[in-house]
Amino acid sequence: MEISRTRLLLSLCMGVVAVSLASILIRFAQGSGMPSLGIAAWRLIFASMILLPYAWVTRRDEIRDLSRREWALLVASGVFLGLHFATWIASLGYTSVASSVVLVSMGPVFVGLGSWFLLREPPSALLIAGIVLAATGSVVISWGDLGQGQDQLMGDVLALAGAVFVAGYLMIGYRVRARRSLTTYIALVYGVAMVTLVIIVLIARQPMFGYSLNSYAWVLALALGPQIVGHSTLNWALRYLSATFVAIITLAEPVGSGILAYLLLGEAITWSTAIGAAMVLAGIYIASRAELGSKASVAKPEQAPR
Repeated sequence: MEISRTRLLLSLCMGVVAVSLASILIRFAQGSGMPSLGIAAWRLIFASMILLPYAWVTRRDEIRDLSRREWALLVASGVFLGLHFATWIASLGYTSVASSVVLVSMGPVFVGLGSWFLLREPPSALLIAGIVLAATGSVVISWGDLGQGQDQLMGDVLALAGAVFVAGYLMIGYRVRARRSLTTYIALVYGVAMVTLVIIVLIARQPMFGYSLNSYAWVLALALGPQIVGHSTLNWALRYLSATFVAIITLAEPVGSGILAYLLLGEAITWSTAIGAAMVLAGIYIASRAELGSKASVAKPEQAPR
């Protein structure tokens, strides 16, 4: 089965734009009184309330056909996703939008290493160059946050932990999506992530209810846009592209988030941010050349259902 390169890249652009809205919507939800862990949990609750019934109606036979190994992978992916959200969203309470999104977007480094040593898929020299350039640009963007105190450091550590967890999530998705439909994969993984986050909230003894309607409205928007549109588009792309390249594409998120943070939150765009953003985009371009080459279309095995 083939898909045009233009459609693939346009879909990825749409996904990145949707994901870039996440940090802004999280800030609005926090401003309405909902704590970070509650935001993470409700984000997946709303997404799962939409996707799980739909998946059961449309993909019931496929869900029943899942092997024990596939269930284990789906559960692991969902736990990684839940921990990713818990650590990253918590980081936004300590550090700036730009720094948080940049550090959590260091996932391509971990995906590249994991694909090399665990999946036995070493990246090409051109792909490594793209990773290095984009990752360096991310460091340049966050340079101004260094040495700003313990709270800032805590936020940066949480965001980096989020990068490690998202790497595991993407690598598992790359394996499972080769054989299973997008609907089945995202419904079950988001559902496991929801359970993971609810457990974390209960352990932290944070209330799930009693917040303003505005808080729930912002989180519903978070579920519909960044989660169902953004994350699902990235998972869709895993059927056609390597986990490393999909992870590199997410490095465009800080650029979009930084612009939105400037327009909506009044956060300044510094020279280091502008230079770093240019480096990130250049790195993504180099990586895309390595991934797509001169092919006009991208193919995957025909047995993989959409």
